Amino acid sequence: MFKYSLKEKWFSMEMHEKCPKCEQTYEPEPGFYFGAMFVSYAFSAAITLVTGFVLYNFFNNPDTWVYMAVVMTAVALLWPAMFKYSRAIFLHLFGGIRFNSKYSS
Repeated sequence: MFKYSLKEKWFSMEMHEKCPKCEQTYEPEPGFYFGAMFVSYAFSAAITLVTGFVLYNFFNNPDTWVYMAVVMTAVALLWPAMFKYSRAIFLHLFGGIRFNSKYSS
């Protein structure tokens, strides 16, 4: 789906237009990925809840600015992964993509 994996280039957001093996288009319609921002929002909310839980329980409820700084740093560092995974999840849920074993090698 993406030209580079997270391991190769962390901040690369380049996508193929079509799958190199099966010719499936990755953008079914213009503006399709606007819905992926809701998946990304869910990831951000989960990061916020987990970070808040960890800070509250293991660091004796620090000041509000500590919560804000840690959450914003975590979301900023994980943004490339959230971007790629939210697009992939949205495409598989609403793009009509189905696995076909004849293209797996």
